[in-house]
Parts: sequence; structure tokens; C-alpha cells
Amino acid sequence: MSISLSTPIVYETQLHFQPPLPDVKGCKEYDDYKSQLERIDHFLDQSRTEARFLEESVKDLISKAQKDGREPKLSQIGRYRQQSRLALRGNIARILVGESLRGFTARLAESARLQRFCGLAEIEGVQVPGKSTVQRWNQWLPEERMNELTRDLLKQCSGGEWTEALGDELDLQVIFMDTTCLKADIHFPVDWVLLRDGVRTLMNAVMRIREHGLKHRMEDPEKFLSQINKMCMEMTQSRGGEDGKKARKKVVRRMKVLVGRVEEHAQRYRDLLEEKWETTDLSQGRAQQFIDRIDDILDQMPAAKKQAHERIIAERKVPNEEKILSLYESEIEVMVRGKAGAKVEFGNKLFLGENPQGLILDWLLFDKGSPSDSKLVRESVERTENSYGVELVAASGDRGFSSKANQNYLEEKEIFDGICPKNPRELKERLEEDEVLGDCLKRRAQTEGRIGIFKNCFTGNPMKVKGLPGKKRAVTWSVLTHNLWVLARMSLAAEKRKKQEQTQQEELLQKLAA
Repeated sequence: MSISLSTPIVYETQLHFQPPLPDVKGCKEYDDYKSQLERIDHFLDQSRTEARFLEESVKDLISKAQKDGREPKLSQIGRYRQQSRLALRGNIARILVGESLRGFTARLAESARLQRFCGLAEIEGVQVPGKSTVQRWNQWLPEERMNELTRDLLKQCSGGEWTEALGDELDLQVIFMDTTCLKADIHFPVDWVLLRDGVRTLMNAVMRIREHGLKHRMEDPEKFLSQINKMCMEMTQSRGGEDGKKARKKVVRRMKVLVGRVEEHAQRYRDLLEEKWETTDLSQGRAQQFIDRIDDILDQMPAAKKQAHERIIAERKVPNEEKILSLYESEIEVMVRGKAGAKVEFGNKLFLGENPQGLILDWLLFDKGSPSDSKLVRESVERTENSYGVELVAASGDRGFSSKANQNYLEEKEIFDGICPKNPRELKERLEEDEVLGDCLKRRAQTEGRIGIFKNCFTGNPMKVKGLPGKKRAVTWSVLTHNLWVLARMSLAAEKRKKQEQTQQEELLQKLAA
């Protein structure tokens, strides 16, 4: 049977006996957690988010197989569909509980509730995926298709029978905008510490290669690690004092010499591995990972040495756009925030736009060289209207989004301009003339809290994912999980209000009957 991307596929569903869940009593927090998972499970099913995810995953599998000249069997597609369901629910569960990759595997192994949510609970035993499998879940579908699925969730849950279930109709026509810095998981970018990072990475790669049977004449790699650590301690101790600056310059010169020797050894081992990897127990892919890791650091070390020389020895400034902030995160930038405890942050600009109910409508993670906030309004309005098929009626943001061009654009589109004006006099005049602006600005202040919730509870602050493509996918997964979490809370709150109203009516009827 030839299978195309348009071929309807019927899957056989195998029922599994699931062990009963423990009856936990007297713990309100667990009851809330249990209710949230049950509601999220309901939304994944009823909004067809899970069904669409499985369809896209199967299409991806068939497309890759056909490119290789193969036709996947129905049994293979069925197994991949089950794996895709686990990837979707496992990713959502991991983000919800805020665990690391390793921590989540342990949490999943011990939690019957999470096993039930992910579809792993069976009478005969539970097979929990490992850390590497959990990591691959984040890369299951391309970012573009995850964006579509995430936006489609809100489209499916707006209007109709969903209004009663949520207690209110979703408002997709008002957006509150703000930006923040999505911090990178790096240490403070000290120039001489970058040299230490390079030596550590190169020597660790050399030690791994030597463990697999390839050796070249050199001193013990750990000796180089000991030397660079000792020099780092000397740099720390040389701060202050009359001769502190001169001492630091001497240490940096010695560091540069040591880095040069390490680069030579790493290059020799890199060439040796490329030539003789077949004689080791390494696979070609694993060997290539070592080669790529060494190449990446060797390519950056000349610039890192130059930067340390310019800033410490020559005492010259290096422009921000030319600085190396991390050897492992090349896309991050310096963001001057001017806030208490975070005057300067290192990461990427993240744009978020939420609706009045706290659901994230629009999001975008920028790479290096992100535009100013005032240039993001038009793009966000167009993106939101095209994604949800609506016409916005109001847009609000802080004074960073204010500009004459944005005022004219929103006026032309007949969208209420709820952006805080930069000019204090203009702000005072508009507040006196229009009470709606004051309401918009009061509500927009809550967006600051939404950003804090999103970063601290969903993406992680800092985010542990490396590389800009992986971060963008992780942000989309976090938005999907966040919106499911908000929808679940709305649904539970609506049910609670309904029960309270019923109780009040029953009490009233009892009083009237008496």
C-alpha cells in the first residue's frame, strides 16, 4: 500500500489496563494540581490540539521517509503516533512542573498522576523515557508548525460552547505588549574567563578522545586545566593595590601563551580523530560531534585572545557588537535594562503580547541586533490579525512603543491607541480627555507580572536551552503550556462560580420553603 501525505490512515487503538491512582486526602495543593492536569487533558482533546499535533507528526514522518525512497508501514506510523502523543504531553508536563531534563525523568518515574497524563501508566509496568529522549521532544516539530498549533488552540477555544466552559468569551481583539530579556545561561562575560572556558572545553574534548584509544604525544591534559585555574585565581587576587593592573596584564600574557599551546594540541587531536575515527569504538556521528566542538572553539579563540588583550593589556574599549559574550551562545547580546538588580542583562529580546484574560496572543524571540520597541507595533498587529482572523480594536504598551508613526498607523487602522505617550504633557492631556487610556495603562501594568510568570515558571530564568533555533522552539512550547494552564484556571474558576451560584439558589429556595 502506497501512503501519501493525503492518504487517510486508520489506526488500531490498543486498550491498556491502568493501575488505580492513589486516593490522596487532605491536600488542597494536590487537588488543584490534579484538577489542572485533568482540564489540560480535556483542552488538548476537545480543541483537537493533540489530534493536529499527531497529524503533523505523521506527515513529517512520511515526508522524511519518502525523501529517502522508503514507504513507512502502518505499524511504524502507529508506533510513531504513540511516541508523538508522549512527546506532546511529556513536554507540556515537564514545563508545568518546572523540572530539568534529568529531574523530569525521575519525577515521571515516581508520579502516577504524571504517568496517567502522559499515557504511560500500565498494569504490567511503566517504561519511562531517558533524559536524551526528553530532550528530543522539544525538537519534535519545526517551530513554524508549533506556532500554528499554539495559535490555533486559542482560535478553537473562542466562542461557541467554549464561552460557558470558560465563563467568558476569549477576547482576541485587544493586545497588551511588552518586551523583556530572555537571559542566557552563561556566567558574567569576563574576558579572561572566556580563555579559561576555551581551555576547559578543548582539553575535555582531548581527554574524551584519548579515552577512546587515540593518543598523541603531549603532557597530561589535566595539567593544562590546573594551570589555567591557577591563573584565574591569580587574576582574582590581583585586584586592587598599586601594582594590581600591572600584575593582571602579566597574568593575561601568560594565559595567552597557555591558550596557544592548548590550541596546538587540540588541533592535532582533532586531525587525528578525523583521520582514524574508524579505529576507535566511536560512531561516525559521535566522532563528528567532537570535531565540530573543537572547531567551534578554535574558530573563536583568536577573537577571544584579542578581546582580552584589547580590554586588559591595551586598555581599549571593544564595541558591543564585536564583543564575545560566550563561547557557547553566539546569538546573545548586551541589553541595558537600567532596572534594580538587572542594570545590564545578557540574552535575547523577547516580545510578548497578551489579551485581557492573560493569554499570550503574540510572541517573538529576536536574535542579535533586535529592533527598538517602537518598531514592533505594526508587525505585531499584522501578525495577530492574520493569525487569528480578527481585527484588533485596541493595542496598549509602555512608552517604549510610542512613536508618531505608530499613532498614525493605529489611527489609520481604527485601532484604539492605548500606548503610553513619551511626552508627560501629552500623557496628562490624554488622560484628562479619555478615561479608556487610563484603564488601558492600568491593565497594561499587569503585563509586567505576566512576563515574570512566563519567564520564572515556564521558560526558566535563565533558559537552559542552547542555540537560538532551540530557544525559539522552547519559547513556543512554553507559550502553548502557559495558555493551556490559563485556560484550565479559567475553566476551574467558572465551575467554582457556577457551584457557588447553585448553592446560593438552593439556600434561597430552602428559606422560601421554610
